[in-house]
Amino acid sequence: MATNRLEILKSMLAQDPNNSFARYGLATEYANSGQLEDAVNEFHTLLEKDQTYVAAYYHGGQALEKLGRINEARALYEKGLDACKSKGDLHTHSEIERALSLLPV
Repeated sequence: MATNRLEILKSMLAQDPNNSFARYGLATEYANSGQLEDAVNEFHTLLEKDQTYVAAYYHGGQALEKLGRINEARALYEKGLDACKSKGDLHTHSEIERALSLLPV
């Protein structure tokens, strides 16, 4: 089933590379299947095109943490806090704050 979802999302992006929802879905599918480098690449691509997609900062940071790229995760989380403030998204802001507080110093 995951392969079908991946193919559907890739097809959606082939038709519209700027589809933030499909890009986020693809990144999430990659992360869920353990393809963390692919997930990080998709989260970065999404945020290059749509800096207001605040969930991508949180989940992108999570993927970076799993890869052991703590400093990159910290930087992404910090950018995400700014994006959340701009968007007024208090829920994601609190999730990112929590993730930042759990990072090793």
